[in-house]
Amino acid sequence: MKYFGGCDVGSTYTKAVILDENGKMVANTTIKSKINSEQSAIAAMDDVCKQAGLSSSKDLAYLIGTGYGRNKVPFADENISEISCHAMGVHVTDPSVKAIIDIGGQDVKGISIDTDGTVKNFAMNDKCAAGTGRFFEAMARSFELSLPEFSKLSLNAKNVIPITAQCTVFAESEVITLVGEGKATDEIAAGIEMAVAKRCFVMAKKAGATDSITLTGGCAKNDGLKEAIEHVLKLKVINLKTDPQLMGALGAAEYARQKGMSKK
Repeated sequence: MKYFGGCDVGSTYTKAVILDENGKMVANTTIKSKINSEQSAIAAMDDVCKQAGLSSSKDLAYLIGTGYGRNKVPFADENISEISCHAMGVHVTDPSVKAIIDIGGQDVKGISIDTDGTVKNFAMNDKCAAGTGRFFEAMARSFELSLPEFSKLSLNAKNVIPITAQCTVFAESEVITLVGEGKATDEIAAGIEMAVAKRCFVMAKKAGATDSITLTGGCAKNDGLKEAIEHVLKLKVINLKTDPQLMGALGAAEYARQKGMSKK
């Protein structure tokens, strides 16, 4: 049996997946990214190879790097953009999904997927950190909450207090002011989720991503954001069976499998 790897080196987390010849996931990992992308890739690949019973990533028939640090994956046969990899990862997980909102550590992307899992169109906001994973980390800090606690905070809000600042730095000080004024924290959180959902809506629309949509990236696990996006898009977001944070690595591994199998 041959094995194929995908390593997605993100700005905040590094993910790796190993597939067998049939496309079955035999190992996966998600680790906090180190300052050095190469070290992140080595740590993630060591972990998945161990899980799969391989001595190192050199034992893989084909390995593809993706993500922010895709050029730094040692032993990779090639690298592919994370946009293509997210599309393919989602396609093999659920072929009925036609569009993705991917909220990474430092950017937001809207992607529409073709019937074969390739990218039909995409739009990206990478100029500013507002509405990205780092933004949510900053917001959670303002509330003195962990990220999982913050992601559920807005779910019981009766009202939404709008957050007007688009910038992470200004939004953080606006939130601190609102908290200081004794405003309801769940309603402030609802305002934050809604502001981000509107940004996601713009990206999705630009990419022509209008129906059967899912969320990928670490922020897909944010329940409050998911609810806000459903409200703005007026659509139900499709939940993936596989961890949405693994989609980039899974897509890279699937591309590796297709290329490795054709090299017979």
